[in-house]
Amino acid sequence: MAYGKGLLFSSWIFMCVCIPIFGETYNKTMSTILSDIFMGYDKKLPPKHDRVGNDRQVRVTVNIFVNSMFSISEANMDYSMSLFLRERWLDERLKYEDTINITRLELDKSLFEDVWMPDMYILNEKASDFHEVTIPNKLIHVYPDGAVQYSARVTGSFSCLMHLQKYPFDKQACHFEVESYGHSTETMKFVWSDGAVSMAENIEFPQFTIAEIKPYSCEKNYYGIVYPCIGVKFILERNYAYYLIQIYVPSILIVILSFVNFWLDCTSVPARISLGLLTVLTMTTQSAGARANLPRVSYVKAIDVYMATCLAFVFLALLEFAYVNVLTRAENRKPSEKEHRGNKDEDDTAETKLSNGSCEQSGKPIQTADVSVSITSKGKRCSCFQRLSGVGRARLVDKVSRVLFPAVFTVFNIIYWIYYFTWNPEFENFDI
Repeated sequence: MAYGKGLLFSSWIFMCVCIPIFGETYNKTMSTILSDIFMGYDKKLPPKHDRVGNDRQVRVTVNIFVNSMFSISEANMDYSMSLFLRERWLDERLKYEDTINITRLELDKSLFEDVWMPDMYILNEKASDFHEVTIPNKLIHVYPDGAVQYSARVTGSFSCLMHLQKYPFDKQACHFEVESYGHSTETMKFVWSDGAVSMAENIEFPQFTIAEIKPYSCEKNYYGIVYPCIGVKFILERNYAYYLIQIYVPSILIVILSFVNFWLDCTSVPARISLGLLTVLTMTTQSAGARANLPRVSYVKAIDVYMATCLAFVFLALLEFAYVNVLTRAENRKPSEKEHRGNKDEDDTAETKLSNGSCEQSGKPIQTADVSVSITSKGKRCSCFQRLSGVGRARLVDKVSRVLFPAVFTVFNIIYWIYYFTWNPEFENFDI
């Protein structure tokens, strides 16, 4: 019993005396390390400022983690994303002796301004911000060998030049490029690390699929000075199912509806006018809605070709009715106009209209619906010359249109879909 009390008393003495001493030693060592590495450290000078030749070059390894990507806009030619930008370089002035098994020093934000960092900027940035809630989303780790790891969370909008000739069956390449603003390749070099770009698993786009990610180098020459630059290319493939459902299928149905005009009687003027104007106005609205969110580019897009062709078909269907209506009204001209034309012909010709395809030499005109026959009173045999009347010609035009318009529209669709699904323009060659 006395032995147990003695052991308990010894443990209490150890906790009260020894552990605070060890804690004080740890804190004192951390403070000493920070004081030692920053003593005489000049952040205005790059890590290898005292070297010569190629040995002066600071190698900065970069990688990014895309936390989210959103708001890809054709109208503004840009895209937005939130990412973690990470840089790693070696600064031998920050070496320290790892005496207490510290794998890295996690610097407080108050020391961020005391460390030299590469002057990296985003080349195709339109607007961006660092996150400050609830604290600045930045970190700097210093390793015993002098390696510095920097990470910052950035959200912004970045320009993306889009080629829309195949829209909405297109692929786009959106770039993200970083460059040094003041250091040339003589003193600094940017390289992508292994696994240069990684993305969160929950990233989805309503209109695009990321087909491929390609890192590349893009060193820039300004006035004879070469500056380090690296970039990554996001190849985005558009999902066109939305356009098929919302634009192409309704447009096809509107064109088919305009073909119904050919099956209505040529004398049904109110019905045919209403249907023709309805399809033209609907197609015009549909075409304007399809281009509402697109930039005003100077070239023709795939969707422009289709919408313009559909509009042309419904407009031609309306013109066809106008022509048919003219032919129909020619049948109802005033009798005085007919007599006026007949008095000009002095060849003793009599007009007779026959029914059932038979000819009668009566000297008096007999009228039928669709057949007009001319015979001479001096001939012994009936010489029949059949021609369609105005209504007959109108109905014949409608019959031809019932076949011709759908056939031409079908041929157009076959050519259109084959062409745009097999066409590979030069601007879609995304090889580096």
